[in-house]
Amino acid sequence: MDNRTTTYYQTLLDDIVKNVSQIILGKEKAIRLALTCLLCRGHILIEDLPGVGKTTLAHALAKSLGLQFNRIQFTSDMLPADILGVSVFEPSNHAFHFHPGPIFTQVLLADEVNRATPKTQSALLEAMEEHQVTIEGETRQLPHPFFVIATQNPGFQIGTFPLPESQMDRFLMRIHLGYPDPEAERKLLISRDRRDELQQLECHFDNHELANLQHAVEGVHVSDNLLDYVQALINFSRQPGNYTNGLSPRAGLGLLHAARAWALMQGRNHVLPDDIQAVLHSVVNHRLQAVSTMDDADADALSSKLLAVPIP
Repeated sequence: MDNRTTTYYQTLLDDIVKNVSQIILGKEKAIRLALTCLLCRGHILIEDLPGVGKTTLAHALAKSLGLQFNRIQFTSDMLPADILGVSVFEPSNHAFHFHPGPIFTQVLLADEVNRATPKTQSALLEAMEEHQVTIEGETRQLPHPFFVIATQNPGFQIGTFPLPESQMDRFLMRIHLGYPDPEAERKLLISRDRRDELQQLECHFDNHELANLQHAVEGVHVSDNLLDYVQALINFSRQPGNYTNGLSPRAGLGLLHAARAWALMQGRNHVLPDDIQAVLHSVVNHRLQAVSTMDDADADALSSKLLAVPIP
């Protein structure tokens, strides 16, 4: 990847971030992390209180990228067939015909995913990992790209079910939006309705360009020293007494892919330690569990020890 190509991709990604930032005010870091996740062909979990813009972020990102978008409102009585689809017998031709569910889309918003039962949550596992679903013995491919944006309310709220570890590990990132700062909130209060703003959002993008971006991420160089650093982080997480369970190989790969995408956003064709540290919290926090002597109340507390690992 030459410098001109790198600069071109950086400008393109900056334009996307700027476009989404018209809707989601004062949250550029969260927008960049969500875009990073898409560039890595991963999935993202947005955990926060209701009303801070989780759903709006998903809408704005899909529209800015010109991607097909479906939203599923998860509830306690939802069944897997409500997500995947179902075969219906048609008397006219005396055969069953498959009616695809809302999962057959490019961007899927799984809204309040932890309000569904574990059985229903598990319907996403194969789709998120293999970009396909198997229904009644037949495997069906999902569109490309396939990007899940799941939102989750805090576990202390009424009517929520915890996501199992196998589900959590399939999210490349977990991010928090939080309340806007005073300046952004002031703009929000005096501006038009966000839904009206969203309808006016422009898209100058197509799937071919996104495929080029994803391919460019794979070409970002990672030196041997940076690989040593990633391995040092993984090994530290697996040492007894640091966490109940260490980072999985999938987590290590995810951290490396996310760092590549972050580097591309900064206009570079090589990864720096700063890139790894920029995405570290979002990639590893939902995969780590504290031991009894650690306080994991803070969103970044779990990964803070990893930042102290020396850079080779």
